[in-house]
Amino acid sequence: MLLKDIQEDVDRWTGQFTPQYWPPLEMQARLTEEIGEVARELNHMYGTKKKKSSEDTRNLGQELSDVIFTVCCIANSHKINLQEEWERMMKEKQYGRDNQRYERKEE
Repeated sequence: MLLKDIQEDVDRWTGQFTPQYWPPLEMQARLTEEIGEVARELNHMYGTKKKKSSEDTRNLGQELSDVIFTVCCIANSHKINLQEEWERMMKEKQYGRDNQRYERKEE
C-alpha cells in the first residue's frame, strides 16, 4: 500500500464526520499524545519502567499506526500529498545533502 492509498483511506473514513478534520492545533495535540504513547511503549520494552499488570495491552505497531493516521489527517487537511513529499525527501536522502552524511556499512 502506498502513502497516497493510506491518505485516501483516512480521507474516506474521516469524510463521514463534521468537521472532517479537527482544527490544526487540536491535531498537533493529538499527534503529541500519540508520540507520547509510542515513547511509553518503547520505555516499557527497553526502559527500566515496565508495564503494570493492570495496564491495557497495547503494542508498538498499534501506536505507530495511530501516529501515521494523525499525520495523514494533518496532511489531508492541508492538501499535502505525502507520497510526493516522501519521494522528494528520499531523493534528497539518496542523492542530495544527506548522501554522504552517515557512515556506510562495509561490503
